[in-house]
Amino acid sequence: MKSTLVLLAVVLSSAGVRADDPPGFRLWTAQELTARDTGLSTHVGADHSARETLADFGDHRFRMLYRDADGNPEQHDTIVDIVMVESGEGTLMLGGTMDGRRATTAGEWVGTRLTGGDRHALKPGTLVHIPAGVPHSFLVPSGQHITYVLLKIPAK
Repeated sequence: MKSTLVLLAVVLSSAGVRADDPPGFRLWTAQELTARDTGLSTHVGADHSARETLADFGDHRFRMLYRDADGNPEQHDTIVDIVMVESGEGTLMLGGTMDGRRATTAGEWVGTRLTGGDRHALKPGTLVHIPAGVPHSFLVPSGQHITYVLLKIPAK
């Protein structure tokens, strides 16, 4: 409960917007992202993840995700994912064939695992561009976690 109140106070006090900033401007400080990371770590669901939308601008959005176990593979046919690792470590499995592939919504797919593909090490400060249409999955070593900021933008 205390961490939730601290996170709420940080969010409300550091919206990152001043009166003279243009509409749609947002700024997240390292301190705010760290506080959000801490808050997410206390709300991990059955899928071993917690997430929140930082801002939704209609055609693109910023999210923050915390994972303490491997995520299911996914593929977005018309969305590019840009990932900036905030804390923890993991591996990005990229490409290959998605086993157990099923549609969740139009152009969005989830599977049970990736066969083949390439592995890329992830650690704080790593920046990744995942093109639309490429299956990918975040793998997290046992007992570890990874937190990342995700920018979802439409593919051209």
